[in-house]
Amino acid sequence: MRLFAGVWPSDEVVDVLTGLRRPSVPGVRWTGAEQWHVTLAFLGEVTEDAVEEVAAALSAVTARAAAPPEATVGPAVTVLSRSVLCVPVGGLDDLAADVRAALAGAGSHIEERPFAGHLTLARGRGGRPVPRSLAGEDVRASWTVGEVRLVASTPGAAGSRYATLALATVRG
Repeated sequence: MRLFAGVWPSDEVVDVLTGLRRPSVPGVRWTGAEQWHVTLAFLGEVTEDAVEEVAAALSAVTARAAAPPEATVGPAVTVLSRSVLCVPVGGLDDLAADVRAALAGAGSHIEERPFAGHLTLARGRGGRPVPRSLAGEDVRASWTVGEVRLVASTPGAAGSRYATLALATVRG
């Protein structure tokens, strides 16, 4: 199964994001609130036998956190890559590094690219570019991260569907 570790925004942050403009644009697929998250570590394909070990490693690392981090959204909607429209999310670099190290130690393959905290708002269909005119809208919000989820991701035509396999509380 395809797994990642991530955090979901608070209801208040979701309300802010829901208020952003979402014009109908050919070739652009908007994500829904149920898909809004920040991926801390992408593990890719993991065997079902390894899920328990990965979940235990995730719980151990979040239990050692000095304090629950404050995630900050904004300052504006931006284009992350040619086909991803997002809002940047700061304040999670240390948590992401700790989660990546712990999960790599649990025998998981962690994606190599650097962490860039963001919530994806839209994607270009079929890898098409997202119009830059969709970027620039001001958005500012924050939330205290209380848990990290281990999630199975199933890709689909309407976007990925997520199933939470484990919750790890961030203590501090």
